[in-house]
Amino acid sequence: MQTNKIILPGGAGLVGQNLVARLKAKGYNNIVVLDKHLKNIEVLKRVQPDITVEFADLAEPGQWQRHFVGADVVVMLQAQIGGNDYQEFIRNNVDSTRLILEAIKANDVPRLVHISSSVVESVADDFYTRSKKDQEQMVLESGIACPILRPTLMFGWFDRKHLGWLSRFMKKVPVFPIPGHGRYMRQPLYAGDFCNVIINCIDNREHNGIYNISGHEKVDYIDIIREIKKATRLKTPIVKIPYSLFYALIWIWGQFDKNPPFTTQQLAALSAKDEFEVIDWPTIFNVPFTPFAKAIDETFNDPNYSKFVLEF
Repeated sequence: MQTNKIILPGGAGLVGQNLVARLKAKGYNNIVVLDKHLKNIEVLKRVQPDITVEFADLAEPGQWQRHFVGADVVVMLQAQIGGNDYQEFIRNNVDSTRLILEAIKANDVPRLVHISSSVVESVADDFYTRSKKDQEQMVLESGIACPILRPTLMFGWFDRKHLGWLSRFMKKVPVFPIPGHGRYMRQPLYAGDFCNVIINCIDNREHNGIYNISGHEKVDYIDIIREIKKATRLKTPIVKIPYSLFYALIWIWGQFDKNPPFTTQQLAALSAKDEFEVIDWPTIFNVPFTPFAKAIDETFNDPNYSKFVLEF
């Protein structure tokens, strides 16, 4: 049994839920999750009833800061990913980070693992990219030596946005629309592999510096959709529609939905032609990568975790 006290700010999201499952499988049980998404907290409590889970707005000082006393590791996961309100990105990606870094220093927590994003090197210019750049810079300027992990687009158990949302959308519509030609190269990263990288950073204190953790397979968006269709055994036709029409439909959706699952900014990022560095992270972190097709099958067909879905 591992006795290290691990704090997971933002731990009720996609990475956090996957990470808790894998930490427990490796014998860690002194885990504290701090999050403000009530529905996702409920999911985590239901799936992992024996860990500490507390509601906390990390952008505001509060009782949550007491958990940093005696902590051994902080894995900083909190992130605003989607939405149309820039101030929400500032609060949840920047203001929260400032307070967490202060708590780490005040309590001499010996280990930080910061979860950044590949978007900090993206050509895209959107709310998420700007705020994640500011967040990473804040960590670098804090003077705290730590590994900074930059994952690409992630998918896996509990996926509420990306591939998980696409699969649920595919179940509801008579045809699945693809913007333009659909040949937008992605480097999707399996959350299970990424969580094993994080655990290696927890176990191996020698890892410090910036690491680009990209998916090892380059897959076009339309082929991702086809693989999801295959894994979920759906019959929904996949239909290409003009990019401009797709953009207009997404824009209209955003006028009626305060927190839309897909925004025009994300559509622009999809077609931005980013290609991220692929380092040999399987060797560096002793974590073999899972082939994309196998990872998709595990995501949608795992008997224990595939049935759980988080909210936006």
